[in-house]
Amino acid sequence: MKEDVTSRTAQYMALFRALETTRSRDRRLFTDKFASWFLDSRLKIGVWLCRIPGWRSFAEWIIRKKIPGALSSGIARTKYIDDLLLQAVDKGAQQVYILGAGFDTRGLRLPFLRQLKVVEIDHPNTAAYKLSKLRAHKLPAKVYYYQIDFNRQSLDQLSALNNFDFTVPTAIIWEGVTNYLNKEAIDSTFAFLQRFEPGSRVIFTYVHQAVLDNPAAFYGGEKLLKDVAELEERWTFGFEPAALPAYLHQYNFHLLEDLGASEYRKHYLPGRSEKGYEFYRVACAERVGE
Repeated sequence: MKEDVTSRTAQYMALFRALETTRSRDRRLFTDKFASWFLDSRLKIGVWLCRIPGWRSFAEWIIRKKIPGALSSGIARTKYIDDLLLQAVDKGAQQVYILGAGFDTRGLRLPFLRQLKVVEIDHPNTAAYKLSKLRAHKLPAKVYYYQIDFNRQSLDQLSALNNFDFTVPTAIIWEGVTNYLNKEAIDSTFAFLQRFEPGSRVIFTYVHQAVLDNPAAFYGGEKLLKDVAELEERWTFGFEPAALPAYLHQYNFHLLEDLGASEYRKHYLPGRSEKGYEFYRVACAERVGE
């Protein structure tokens, strides 16, 4: 990410959620009335135009051409993580931490989080932009916002300064972040997460290591990696899915689920035939006793 700007990819995810929200109630996977707040004027106009018959198909065609598979994958991923979060709350999670929150609005839009403490931790640039938009809409503060650069700063230091509570079961979301970090930052974060109470769950995304080693192996992979590099949001880290359980085990986490975009897209959007983004995955793991 450039030092003086907010994340462009965070805006794209907000765009996808805003577009989904313009669908009729019986057709959309979720409602996010806040997502459009974080869009620039050009993207806001595009969302507004999608209420006009015929325009949506054109807008989605442009997105599919620019980022193959990202739109349907992003929408299905949002719903899938919502459902995994609900499962964690049903299993006893008493608070939620969102790492690298971007323009995530779960703390505002999900009814089942209204009575829970929600903490967001993000890069200073994105966090400052997000807070400015929330203040502009005079939204009451109900989420705790903290700022950190995961590649340069310590979560342990941040937690000590702000008295994080590790004594209760917690749901942690780490969406759309690991692919931008280095291995040391990944290791450090999982080492930090094992401080949470057994029974806590971490829901995180990652990319298949193969897309970094050989982008041409995946439809749209070469163009996507070139585009994110030009945005100075280069992808730098991936996991081999087969190696993930053993990796998590060393930090006292047990892998519960690990699905690729083609799988959660098929589950939530069975009528969509869009290809692309098959290298993007969502995993859920539970903190176990040592």
